[in-house]
Amino acid sequence: MKSWISGLLLAVLVIFLAGCKLEPQNTRNFVEEDKLAVVTTIYPMYDFVKNIAGDQAEVINLVPAGMEPHDFELSTGDMRLLEQAEVFVYNGAGMEHFVDKTLEALDNDRLLTVEAAAGISAETTEEGHKDPHTWLSVANAIVEAEAIKEALIQADPANREYYEERFAAYRDRLEKLDERYRKELSACAGDTIVVAHEAFGYLCREYGLKQEAIEGLTADSEPDSARMREIIDLCRRQDIRVIFFEELVSPKVAEAIADEVGAKTLVLNPIEGLSGGQQEQGLDYIGLMEENLEALKQALQ
Repeated sequence: MKSWISGLLLAVLVIFLAGCKLEPQNTRNFVEEDKLAVVTTIYPMYDFVKNIAGDQAEVINLVPAGMEPHDFELSTGDMRLLEQAEVFVYNGAGMEHFVDKTLEALDNDRLLTVEAAAGISAETTEEGHKDPHTWLSVANAIVEAEAIKEALIQADPANREYYEERFAAYRDRLEKLDERYRKELSACAGDTIVVAHEAFGYLCREYGLKQEAIEGLTADSEPDSARMREIIDLCRRQDIRVIFFEELVSPKVAEAIADEVGAKTLVLNPIEGLSGGQQEQGLDYIGLMEENLEALKQALQ
């Protein structure tokens, strides 16, 4: 009898677990008590903080490598991590849909929150949507990095000089990158790029380019047949030879258009996050923006 009952209980347990959606939980915790505890949302914010905070902060990024940030949802483990943090850095400008409700739910009186893009005017498309990819203008990246520097000083005033010095060095590198963009893109013959995802409004506005997006601001949206035809006609009229896609999103639509018009596909990275391979290579915001510059030059030559 006992064996029969045990078997029944095991069967019930298996059925129950099969019906549950078990989501992975973030089990990360801050371990270095002598360092400032900083949580960031997306890779650009993480990289800016790391460059400015150096070894004075322990920095944990919420969105893991290889995940499209638009698909990210907070876990209970992420919430526990934020309860431990002293500084929370997010981009803002509509990028992180979960931030407002998250901050309302937190019980962490010491947490200093930083909306890095707060000082940047929104890029608005004709459809009335806001482009949240503010960091793709290097000039904007400098503004965001400075906002992060000021927050770090506020949270940790004893290390003000350290943060100021590291920010100054990083700003110099960003200014050199910005100069390269302006000089090298101004020498290109073309000024129109065809992209899979309408993520490059700030980049185009800053450097005198025009983007034609196959899909909208949502990376996984699907274009209708009329939009596909418009893009194909545009490519033929303007002799567009490169169709850009993104590593973290399926390239199938970009490839279909490229095949139709005899173009090639290249990656233009919105730098929302790193792939696993990029993380292993040690690539960072500046390195990825340099790769983007080379891709743009190929498309516009």
